[in-house]
Amino acid sequence: MSSYFLSAFFVGGDIVELVSSTGPVAKFVLLTLLAFSLLSWAIILTKWSLLRRARMQSGRFIRAFRKAQRLQDIATVADQFRPSPLVGVFEGGFQEYKRQLVGPTASLRSLTAVQRGMQIGASEEITRLERNVPWLAITAAVTPFIGLFGTVWGIIDAFHGLGTAGGATLRAVAPGISEALITTAAGLAAAIPAVIAYNLIGNSIRVFAARGDDFALEVLNAIETIQTHSAAEVRR
Repeated sequence: MSSYFLSAFFVGGDIVELVSSTGPVAKFVLLTLLAFSLLSWAIILTKWSLLRRARMQSGRFIRAFRKAQRLQDIATVADQFRPSPLVGVFEGGFQEYKRQLVGPTASLRSLTAVQRGMQIGASEEITRLERNVPWLAITAAVTPFIGLFGTVWGIIDAFHGLGTAGGATLRAVAPGISEALITTAAGLAAAIPAVIAYNLIGNSIRVFAARGDDFALEVLNAIETIQTHSAAEVRR
């Protein structure tokens, strides 16, 4: 076991030595790929935490909504579930609902307007969740080509060394080939996590969008039930 870790240490040291021995163009390519990779990982970790909290708070918010006797009760405690995008959906509809109840009639005039308010709230929440996610797509699309540029430059350098040496020796082509392989691997290392994260995060956001639509229908059902009970009490 100790020999395994020792060999891994020397392999890691060889990689560091190879990177340090690359030319200025390869170093620039590697630094660019490192910047893209750090940016994508920062977005991945931030969005992962945000979506995890949003998923947890959404379940709590729905349970609180279904237990509440009045819409005002859930509106009072909505801020406690703020990471959830369902809070924005509810508040968009509830604000329109309160706006219609203000006046001499104090009755709901348009349920469609309440629905539009919730659609606006849902759109704002999805936009918030999608913020900075396109950078993952950019990283996934651009970094392989940046690595390919480093690959081509390394091969050019290898042929240049071959021509300078005047003979087909490994010592002549090894530096250029190593640069080509390192930049290729770095481009893939930056692109693959970004592709996976972009698809997983996008799927989670689509799930939240579907849950928002379902929750909006549930709020509309609650408002219709309240209006039906109010109308029955007025008739009595």
